[in-house]
Amino acid sequence: MNEFDETVLKAFLQQQSRLFPEEVASSMEEAEAFLEDCMAVVCENLKEVREYFKEIGTDIAQMDDRQLAESAEVFAIPDGRYLVVEA
Repeated sequence: MNEFDETVLKAFLQQQSRLFPEEVASSMEEAEAFLEDCMAVVCENLKEVREYFKEIGTDIAQMDDRQLAESAEVFAIPDGRYLVVEA
C-alpha cells in the first residue's frame, strides 16, 4: 500500500461527497487518519484497481474500465493514480 501523499489527500477531500453523504474529513490530517482507518489503497492505474478488487473478491468481471473508474469507491487522482476507499 502506498502512502497517502498530499495529492491523494487533496483529491479525497475534494471528492469525498461521491461516496459519503456527509463530510468525513475537513483537513489533510483528518483525511489521512480516515484513509488509514478504512485501509484505503492507492493504485498506480486502473489495471491495479482491477487487480485489487479481484484480490478482495469483488465481482467486477462485467465492468469495463470506464465503469470501474466511475465507481463510488474509486477516486481519480490528478496525476493518473487511483485511490480505492472501501466504505
